[in-house]
Amino acid sequence: FGEAKIEDLSAQAQASAAQQFTQQAAGSGEGSADGSEKASGAKIEEVEEDGEVDESGIEPKDIELVMSQVQCSRAKAVAALKANNSDIVEAIMQLSSS
Repeated sequence: FGEAKIEDLSAQAQASAAQQFTQQAAGSGEGSADGSEKASGAKIEEVEEDGEVDESGIEPKDIELVMSQVQCSRAKAVAALKANNSDIVEAIMQLSSS
């Protein structure tokens, strides 16, 4: 009957949260959200790739998750998490849209 597939509940939960976030953003006035995302996106891209990054207040597992989902550097992941108050879904959405 085909290949055996393992159901990944964490990926489903993350996709559901991302979809819910995009629906909320679309419903709550896109004009102001676009301006703030562009400003935050500019800050993230200016982060230096080299050197140590201040990771205080952010869980290491959150940084690793953002890095694996977006395929970005540790510095960009930390900057995105700080810009979005350690909200993983918002950080991933911001980095993937830029």
